[in-house]
Amino acid sequence: MTHPPSGGSQTLRTPGPVSGHAGVPAQRATTWAAHTQRLRAVATTEPGRLQIIGAVLALLVVAFGAVTTLETSQRASSADDVVSRSQPLSADAADIYRFLADADTTAASGFLAGAQEPEAAQEQYRKDIEEAARLLVKASGSTDSASASSREIATLNKLLPVYTGLIERARANNRQGLPLGGAYLRYANQKMAGEMLPAAERLYAAETGRLESDSTDARQWPLWSIGAGIVVLGALGWMQRRTYRRTNRVLNHGLLAATAAASVAVVWLAGGHTVARAELRSAMVHGQESLDVLNDARINSLKARANENLTLVARGAVLTPDGSADQYEADYGSGMKALKAQLDKAERLADDDSGSAPVATAADGVAQWQARHREARATDDRGDYDGALEQIIGTEKSTGQSFQQVDAALEKALAHEQSEFTSAAKDGRGALRGLPTGAAALAVLGAVAVIVGVNRRLSEYR
Repeated sequence: MTHPPSGGSQTLRTPGPVSGHAGVPAQRATTWAAHTQRLRAVATTEPGRLQIIGAVLALLVVAFGAVTTLETSQRASSADDVVSRSQPLSADAADIYRFLADADTTAASGFLAGAQEPEAAQEQYRKDIEEAARLLVKASGSTDSASASSREIATLNKLLPVYTGLIERARANNRQGLPLGGAYLRYANQKMAGEMLPAAERLYAAETGRLESDSTDARQWPLWSIGAGIVVLGALGWMQRRTYRRTNRVLNHGLLAATAAASVAVVWLAGGHTVARAELRSAMVHGQESLDVLNDARINSLKARANENLTLVARGAVLTPDGSADQYEADYGSGMKALKAQLDKAERLADDDSGSAPVATAADGVAQWQARHREARATDDRGDYDGALEQIIGTEKSTGQSFQQVDAALEKALAHEQSEFTSAAKDGRGALRGLPTGAAALAVLGAVAVIVGVNRRLSEYR
């Protein structure tokens, strides 16, 4: 007899089904194959193909709407920045420069009037300083703290109290009849001309550069949106031709409505941007370019007036580097030369009588100013200081009156060009307003129309 081994009995097992996780990949592969086979079966029938084509068309229309909404929103935002942020900041920067230059000119004029400075001159100086300080605060709140503009604003905020302190010392010494007052005034002018006005000029350049950047962004063609629109119209046209060839029916109302919605979106997109580009370009070329030239002209007139006054204050104490001429008189001459060139350019840029007329008035005032200045210099050279002073700051036929004529005319020209810029820029912004929302709504309408049109065809197979 044979006995089993002492270790106990053994049971022989036959192989069975694999259990646990080993069967999951096989089940997934089977499921994926089944889905793939089912899709292939659907794609071989006309109803199945219609469902696939309809889904792709609806997605294309929705994608077109999404791209158009995104691009037009960016363009509209840049156009809005041009109107409500960049250009106002550029204008404020120009005003900061002008108020500082006018304060310097007014301080010199008041100093020349003698120990008893006219109340009007004091009030004008105070107003100029207050307005410059207010605009610096406003600009500081609208600029990035790490930007170049912010650094220039910080520089001006630091130097402004230093300048006003020097002016007050000049006034105090002048009231006492001390010649040190003239030295303080010249030092204040050097601080203004050498540090403050260059900083204000850099601030203006930075803000004008941001304006140009925003305008360029707003005027860019939405190429992705237009391309997507063309693709959608082509796909819808292909689908309608396919439907006609298979059913001999000319129209499918759903597909026709989708084509109409896409066509309206494309036409609106192209037309709106064409108008916006034209108006924003007009604002920059006919508005901002003129504003730049006129601002430079007004600033040069202010600097020329300050140098004219300081010529009498210094009385030959400050000479050119070669010692051959009075420095302030030389600066006056170069400033007037630049002023005449800028007025000639401004007159060429003016595109209507309302813009050219005040420029012509300013040019006449400059010619009169130069003639009267020559007479005043001749009087001073003869040793008649009081007579020359009357011809510079007097109430009749003085260079001061000519300067006021020039300044008033330039202010009027600037107001006109500012109005022209604002009007054109607002028209450009208006051409883009509503386009992002409209494009999204038309895309949804088009997608729904595609689904309705395809379902109408599918119903014929039931």
